[in-house]
Parts: sequence; C-alpha cells; structure tokens
Amino acid sequence: METFFTREPDVEVTFHFNGTRRGPVYDGYCVPHRIREDTLTSGLHRYFGVKEVAPDGTARGTITFLLPEQYAKTLWVGRVLDMCEGERVVGTATIERVLNPVLEV
Repeated sequence: METFFTREPDVEVTFHFNGTRRGPVYDGYCVPHRIREDTLTSGLHRYFGVKEVAPDGTARGTITFLLPEQYAKTLWVGRVLDMCEGERVVGTATIERVLNPVLEV
C-alpha cells in the first residue's frame, strides 16, 4: 500500500528558511504548508545534495504532501507556500515544477 512516506514527490521547490528556527532542519523534515488561505497540509521534505539546512539557509528539493487530492488544482510554477511551525512561519517553498498533475492549475 502506498503511503505518505513512500509516494513519489508532488512538487520540486526551492526552500528558503527565514532564521526563526533554533536549529537546522534535516532531510525528511515534515512541516505544515499553507496551501490555501485557510488550509494547511503536512509535507515531507527531501533535499538535493544536503542532509541538513541551516535555520537561515536555502536548499532545493521536493515535497510530498499529505492527501493532495483534497486540494486539487491549487499549485503552479512560481507559487510561494509558507512553511509553518504552529503560528510561526519558518520559511517558504517556491514551486519550480509541479510533478503531480492532480495539483497543477
């Protein structure tokens, strides 16, 4: 059975962390992303060529979202998603490529 952790990624992105975290994030980091104004969904990060990203760092990689069919047709190249830890925005993910056709506008 295919699960959140074994599915193919949904998008390729550039991650930009804003320095509000106390420590680095590691490959496999799972954080809520703001998909719509009123919708957050968890996303699993995989980073290209690095195992960790500094609290104010930038990296390229992929996101695999939880239940992407629930917010179909909401993503496009250039869209910027907030990454949130509770009420705090810890960075953004700029979409470079939509890999899951269900999500593409």
